[in-house]
Amino acid sequence: MIDNEELRRRFCPEGSALRRQQMRMLELLEAVDGVCKRHSIPYWLSSGTLLGAARHHGFIPWDDDLDIEMLREDYLRLVKVLPGELPGRFALQTHETDPNYIFTYGKLRDKDSYLAEPNRYDRDWKYRGIYIDIFVLERIPLPLAWVAGHMQGQIYNQLNSKTLSENCISRRVQRIFRFNEHIGFPILRFLSRLVPGTPLRHTFGTPYFKPRYARDIFPLSEMEFEGRMFPVPHDTDALLRKIYGDYMRLPDLGDIHPHYSHLEFYR
Repeated sequence: MIDNEELRRRFCPEGSALRRQQMRMLELLEAVDGVCKRHSIPYWLSSGTLLGAARHHGFIPWDDDLDIEMLREDYLRLVKVLPGELPGRFALQTHETDPNYIFTYGKLRDKDSYLAEPNRYDRDWKYRGIYIDIFVLERIPLPLAWVAGHMQGQIYNQLNSKTLSENCISRRVQRIFRFNEHIGFPILRFLSRLVPGTPLRHTFGTPYFKPRYARDIFPLSEMEFEGRMFPVPHDTDALLRKIYGDYMRLPDLGDIHPHYSHLEFYR
């Protein structure tokens, strides 16, 4: 197996655009971590970021995103306090802070960079810098998650339209988003509470359906990530195996591509 140092030299050597992006994302994570600790808000590293901590003690060498997760009730607390405690170069991105933003989870953005997504869903967003994702978990039965995914998918159908004007697309997207957030998803949330023993899943409208189990997450532990200790699930091994299988095995290194189409740094 190729060691971490060789992988870093190959994919993210010091001074490379990817390594600079990773270090900027680490700054964003440290900002969230500080606020969460001050307000006793639980969160943890997730998905590829958690895999990176377990396998590489930091970023997966070719990874260009960073993910954390938290329960919905904690997310609602975080979005109230986070904007007032961030340094000026960072911004919380939600539908409330950026009306054209159409995801149901938040992002923490760096204002001193520019990152273009290949799907162009971000073309009208207020904040378009390097970011980390703040994913939200709540108890959702799989059939209702599928329903919510279909509802949210109507937004992407509009954004991908080749025949409508940009103004028409924007109006339709806003109408669908408001319906989902204020009528559709609250109904699904109420129905979810009627189903006992439901596992945790990403909040309504998020296109990831694999379950998370509270017994794998709580009580939280800690793991090294880029030289610092950050919160991770209680049983990281069990959780990663359920998501990725043999997560310690490297993928085909010739089949790795960035998630963005353009990246600029202003500082």
